[in-house]
Amino acid sequence: MEYVTAVPHPRSEAAAPGSGRRSLALALLFGALGSAVTLLSTRQRWSEGTATVAGGAFPLTAKGSDVTGVPAALAIAGLAALVAVFAVRRAGRFAVSALLALSGAGIMAAALLGASDGSALDDQAARASGDTSATVASFTHTGWPYAAAAGGALILLAGLLALRYGRLWPAMSGRYERDGTPRPRRAARPLDPDRPEDIWKALDRGEDPTGAGPA
Repeated sequence: MEYVTAVPHPRSEAAAPGSGRRSLALALLFGALGSAVTLLSTRQRWSEGTATVAGGAFPLTAKGSDVTGVPAALAIAGLAALVAVFAVRRAGRFAVSALLALSGAGIMAAALLGASDGSALDDQAARASGDTSATVASFTHTGWPYAAAAGGALILLAGLLALRYGRLWPAMSGRYERDGTPRPRRAARPLDPDRPEDIWKALDRGEDPTGAGPA
C-alpha cells in the first residue's frame, strides 16, 4: 500500500501574510476614518425645534454633544483600542479587538437613538420660556446622527477585521523578540588607564581599574 504525503501548496503559504497586510491596512483605515467621522459629527447640529416665548416662536438647535456624549467617548475609546491592538498579543489582542468592535456597535446604537431624542431641546425650551414643563415644538433632526452611525459602522468593521485577522498582524515589540532570545549586550569599552574619567567610572561600577578584580 502506498501512502501519499500532502504537500502544502506554495500559494496557500503566501496567502496568510498577504491577508494579514490587507486586513491590517483596511482596519487602520476604517478605524481612523470612523473615529474622525464620529467625532466630527458630534460637533454638528443634530436636531432643531422651536419654543414659545412671550407669544412668539423661538428657534432652538442642539449639537450631537448636547444630545449624547456616548458616541464621542466611544470613538476615543475605539481609537485607543485600535492602537493598543499592536501592543498586545494572543488573548490580550482578542480582548482589545472585541472592545474595538463593541465601541463601533455602541456608537451606532447611541447615534440612532439620539436622532429621535428631543430631551436636549426640551431643556433649552424650559430655560428659554422659564417654564420647567415646557417642551420643544416642531422637532426635526438632521443627517448628522446617521453620519455618526456610519462612523460607528466603520469602527465595527475594523474590530471585526482585528478579531478575524489580528493574529497575523505584527506587534510593536516584534522586531526585538523575533526568536524569543534576549538581545546580546554590547561589550564594554576597554578601560584606558590614561583617561581619569574611565578610572572614576570603573570605581563607580565597583571595578578595579588595575584589572585585579572587583574593588
